[in-house]
Amino acid sequence: MSGGAGTITGYRGRTYAMVRDAMRALGPIGSAVDVGAGEGWYARHLMDDGVIDRITPVEVQRRTLTLVEPVLYDGVRLPFDDRAVELVYAVDVVHHAGNPFDLLDDMARVAGKWLVLKDHTYASTLGRTTLAVLDEVGNRRFGIPSPGRYQHGWSWLPRLAACGFTPRAMLHPAPCHSGVLGAFTNRLQFVAAFERTHAH
Repeated sequence: MSGGAGTITGYRGRTYAMVRDAMRALGPIGSAVDVGAGEGWYARHLMDDGVIDRITPVEVQRRTLTLVEPVLYDGVRLPFDDRAVELVYAVDVVHHAGNPFDLLDDMARVAGKWLVLKDHTYASTLGRTTLAVLDEVGNRRFGIPSPGRYQHGWSWLPRLAACGFTPRAMLHPAPCHSGVLGAFTNRLQFVAAFERTHAH
């Protein structure tokens, strides 16, 4: 993970670079919602780098250290109108939701044109176990629960298709980890951009 707001290192730095590049490929983006934004690290850097003009971070609880002040919500329905912003994104968040499919539905509701997801997928019991261990190690110190609701195969894609979204770019495996760890775990990582192609 990275250090302070100006430091980009390790897993977070590599993940940020992939998310940033995926968004830049979509063209100019005026407004976005960052779902499960934490302290607002991604929102701060994406705005500072000129990738997105205005980002509204959304969280269920405010962090002590906050880089961009979040809108707090109940974790059930995002506090925005339908198609309120051009893009909605979530970085390593959807699998923490009480019901990932419900969160995807609501993200799709708020997104006017684009959805960007960085998350996980697994195809075997070993893959799921590996994700559970990495999740616990990465989140325990922040007090974030790891319920283990990871995507099996590509089960989220039909749900997004039903909401009117088509994949436009998919990076998988996504090189979030380096070295030996990356060789074993990057196949569990993906970054994807989806475009609204029909009304829902």
